[in-house]
Amino acid sequence: MPDLLSPGLRVLFCGINPSLYSAVVGVHFARPGNRFWPAMHASGFTPRRFHPSEQGELKALGLGITNVVDRATASADLLEPGELAAGAKTLERKVKRYRPAFLAVLGLGAYRTAFARPKARFGLQPETLGDTRLWVLPNPSGLNASYQLPDLARLFGELRRAVDAG
Repeated sequence: MPDLLSPGLRVLFCGINPSLYSAVVGVHFARPGNRFWPAMHASGFTPRRFHPSEQGELKALGLGITNVVDRATASADLLEPGELAAGAKTLERKVKRYRPAFLAVLGLGAYRTAFARPKARFGLQPETLGDTRLWVLPNPSGLNASYQLPDLARLFGELRRAVDAG
């Protein structure tokens, strides 16, 4: 799955890994039940609800997308802890190269495992990657029933307000 990256992004959103569907169509967060695109609009990151095929338009808004792990799976729980830890190292290199203001990891459990932060919570993290601030959000996958669209919109909105505040 190709990353959507450019230097100096406002936010680099980081999924856990691509779904099988996303890998086939070559677009991030492409499964119809994924709430990433609706949450992006409802939180004010995008001026309208983008279709996944319009992901390239995010760069003009200072936004990008990557994943912790590149391997596509039917669900993120099929990933091994070692894959997440190795993915975190690759992600750190990307962040140091592209220097986004924020890295937003979409999945608390994945963040805890990948970055060895077992007590991490949602929101702004105390550590940084260089000058990049870290933020953790819920996984927007339709398989994550714990967070519905209003919850995601609120939490994504907290990040957007922090980004806008600088």
